[in-house]
Amino acid sequence: MAVFTPVTQDDLTTWITQFPLGVASSIRGIASGIENSNFFITTEHGEFVLTIFEKLTFAQLPFYLQLMRHLAESNVAVPAPIANNAGDLITPLHNKPAAIVSKLDGSCQMDPAPSHCAAVGAMLARMHLAAADFPIRQPNLRGIDWWRSTVPTVLSYMAPESMILLLDEMEFQEGFADSEAYMALPNGPIHADLFRNNVMFDGDRLTGFFDFYFAGCDTWLFDVAVTVNDWCIDLDSGVLDTSRVCALLDAYHAVRPFTASEKMAWQPMLRAAALRFWLSRLYDFHLPRDAEMLVPHDPGHFKRILQERIATAAPTLP
Repeated sequence: MAVFTPVTQDDLTTWITQFPLGVASSIRGIASGIENSNFFITTEHGEFVLTIFEKLTFAQLPFYLQLMRHLAESNVAVPAPIANNAGDLITPLHNKPAAIVSKLDGSCQMDPAPSHCAAVGAMLARMHLAAADFPIRQPNLRGIDWWRSTVPTVLSYMAPESMILLLDEMEFQEGFADSEAYMALPNGPIHADLFRNNVMFDGDRLTGFFDFYFAGCDTWLFDVAVTVNDWCIDLDSGVLDTSRVCALLDAYHAVRPFTASEKMAWQPMLRAAALRFWLSRLYDFHLPRDAEMLVPHDPGHFKRILQERIATAAPTLP
């Protein structure tokens, strides 16, 4: 991700001695994203990813690292956290919590076909089922409580038409969250940020999901909606590609069938997923933090997606 906390080769050489990874020969900052400081590192034992957490605390982090370990042990393709010699998954670096995880093979598929979407859908369903018995409960920290506290912060930066859209959608989503259909939705740990750049493919083979640091306990359908809103759209317009949507949903449904309550909640949930990322991009765009290599995302992208989800019915769940 963006580098807020620089780490030199000398810093790494000293710090990594506590891990069973041998000598570190290189470190390179990763330029995508805006939450944590991330680096590719190479050691005598291979390539890994080092993350320094800029917002998440030592108390919050066990959820994410233990969830990844739980999924990896359940044969879900995710990066495996590396413990230090004392068995700790989280250790301080420059007075901030840090962790090392294995690096997945392949590269991100930024122009997905229906076959890629099907692979993502099937793996997402497997992930939800595998995480169902995960014992740590932590809420989605970018859920509706965060939306409520963040809306007043960004309103002053917005044009009147955008303000009306945001306030109207918040009113709609608060009503949706109080509905019986919403209350009946299956839930558990979710990824919550499964965009194209958080999934690796080696050719047509899906090699893993990564970047679980927005994960939390929420409805599984929200996770599906977030994923569809990125993997199955025309990027310029936000319009859904029916063939990709159906491929992803059918593959998910074959592993974990959708419930009747989920079928009722599908269109509002697509809107909720669009709102969540429009709101976070508004915040990050107008209230950025200083960082090396920071590339803010365009809030208008998810505004267009939200408007499209309001205006046009999506393919129904199988």
